[in-house]
Amino acid sequence: MQNLREIIKQAEEKKVAIGHFNISNIEGLWGIFRAARGLGLPVIIGLSEGERKFIGARQAAALVKSLREEYDYPIFINADHCYSFDSVKEAVDAVYDAVIFDGAKLPADENIKITKQCVEYARSVNPDIIVEGELGYIGESSKLLEKIPEGVSAENLTTSEEAKEFVAETGADLFSPSVGNIHGMLKHAHNPKLNIDRIREIKKAVSVPLVLHGGSGISDEDFTDAIKAGISVVHINTEIRLAYKNAVKLSLQESADEIAPYKFMRPAEEAVQKVVEKRLKLFNNIK
Repeated sequence: MQNLREIIKQAEEKKVAIGHFNISNIEGLWGIFRAARGLGLPVIIGLSEGERKFIGARQAAALVKSLREEYDYPIFINADHCYSFDSVKEAVDAVYDAVIFDGAKLPADENIKITKQCVEYARSVNPDIIVEGELGYIGESSKLLEKIPEGVSAENLTTSEEAKEFVAETGADLFSPSVGNIHGMLKHAHNPKLNIDRIREIKKAVSVPLVLHGGSGISDEDFTDAIKAGISVVHINTEIRLAYKNAVKLSLQESADEIAPYKFMRPAEEAVQKVVEKRLKLFNNIK
């Protein structure tokens, strides 16, 4: 089986994208896995600091590893949005396939310094672990939003010059820029359009694959254009959370007397699976 580094490289060459989907529990994991396996596509399971705390950092790694080994399937785990070196270290020590240090709110020099520290530590423990760096603030929470997060604007998009310097200085394996994307979904409007030209410029400037965070709420056309321009991994979380919550509410309403969680939670798993299937097909040009 190919490792995650090889799979992302292959996606980069084919101009498709690997889907990265976050989980908070085992229903989400099964929904994502069944969608990916049904389509025969690799997939990345992401857990934020809050999600890792809820499930257990090592427990989540064990769950994903068990699926990979039992089904001989390319499913991988990523420590999404670590805001400190210690958070990255926890994931590296738990043998995650990938980690992200998110220093987007820090001064550029401090972001570079800590990202480089994370890269060096991961290399010393296991060279196969991928380290992603992030430059350009896009907000922090995967939820429904009343407005665009403060500090996110067209004027603050990542430039190709900034991206080139960041990757060269840190040695990061993946790079996540701000290109018009935001974390979360706007309640009363469409999410902003992506700056496809900026993605293309950054891709030409750096030597590593690009990652698009804040995928929920982005139009299908923007996804397709962004992937053609150089995005190789796409993160989705808010869409999953919304589908999950709505399915649970409806299930409890329709089965008010049911007390077996594995019965009234089944629709939530199926709702997650549908969202993931739709996105994976789009990211991989499957009709």
